[in-house]
Amino acid sequence: MSRSASQADTERLPLAPLLALAMTAFIIILTEALPAGLLPQMAEGLAVSEAWVGQTVTIYAIGSLLAAIPLTTATQGMRRRPLLLIAIAGFVVANTVTTLSTSYALTMLARFLAGMSAGLLWALLAGYAARMVPPHQQGRAIAVAMVGTPLALSLGVPAGTFLGALVGWRICFAIMSGLAVLLMFWVRLQVPDFAGHTSEKRLPLRQVFQLPGVRSVLLVVLAFVLAHNILYTYIAPYLGAAGMAGRTGLVLLVFGLTSLLGIWLIGVLIDRHLRMLTLTSVAVFALAALALGLAGKVPGIVYLAVGAWGLAFGGAATLFQTAMAKAAAPATDVAQSMLVTAWNTAIAGGGILGGVLLEQLGVSAFAPVVLVLLVASFWVVLKSR
Repeated sequence: MSRSASQADTERLPLAPLLALAMTAFIIILTEALPAGLLPQMAEGLAVSEAWVGQTVTIYAIGSLLAAIPLTTATQGMRRRPLLLIAIAGFVVANTVTTLSTSYALTMLARFLAGMSAGLLWALLAGYAARMVPPHQQGRAIAVAMVGTPLALSLGVPAGTFLGALVGWRICFAIMSGLAVLLMFWVRLQVPDFAGHTSEKRLPLRQVFQLPGVRSVLLVVLAFVLAHNILYTYIAPYLGAAGMAGRTGLVLLVFGLTSLLGIWLIGVLIDRHLRMLTLTSVAVFALAALALGLAGKVPGIVYLAVGAWGLAFGGAATLFQTAMAKAAAPATDVAQSMLVTAWNTAIAGGGILGGVLLEQLGVSAFAPVVLVLLVASFWVVLKSR
């Protein structure tokens, strides 16, 4: 075998196990977001209002928020593949219960369980992907593992909404259970197992938090994701004020497609240019917000700005998780659980802060607040080592 062929073999990513992790991310996101596209059908099936069905998304996020750090910390010593399988099994149980339940309270309990499983899985995925490859390929590996996220948002949720209208919302959740079962077989056959951390190598939570770079990543995640969710959660009223209420679906499609392009670009370049890509993503998002603030009633500008926003956001999770994996190499999973907590806090905060801005000041307040958050993010990245 020639030297170049041998080098190509060593450079090749282990795609089968990484795509299994991507499928895990796809199931996590789709399970979380599916009720948003099925509100009327679920409300009728559970005999509650659409607003109450909307809280199935909230309780999922709360489950992730509350469970990520304690579950990850408590399971540091477990072997990684059995732990991954247990967490995926949580989705099998939760989505099966949701499929069969006629009780709103039982459905909410199942959604909380799904959120807990998601919190643990998000903490595991980036570290798992990083352990499969040498250090110089970790960014690309994490990018592949994260590709399920934009796919779920751009393709999975619209497809689930369409399918729910055809065959009913319960069938959608049954399909999610089936996919999770198939994923368990895929993980068992293709994903390598790794040892957990021995007691001597486990760092306490406070010590992980104090590792150089960890707090900077968490601050950037909080500000960046908070800015994103203010706009994303309330994109419909924003477009309504711009006279584009009927184009919400098309605008979100533009966002989803450019997000896919963003994660591809990040995957190609991340291992050589992590810092510059992070600065660029924040800057592009800030320019998009500025354009929406200055010319948000011009349809062409809105499409361009949303496309740039999607491009900036698509690879953000990969950038932040890769930065965290490098900053907290001795305790990646625990540090990632902090990132998961910060991310879900920002999601909840975006809903709350965006709602207050909408009620008190109107949609014109979104762009200035988002810009302030993104300038703060840019400054933290710029000053961090």
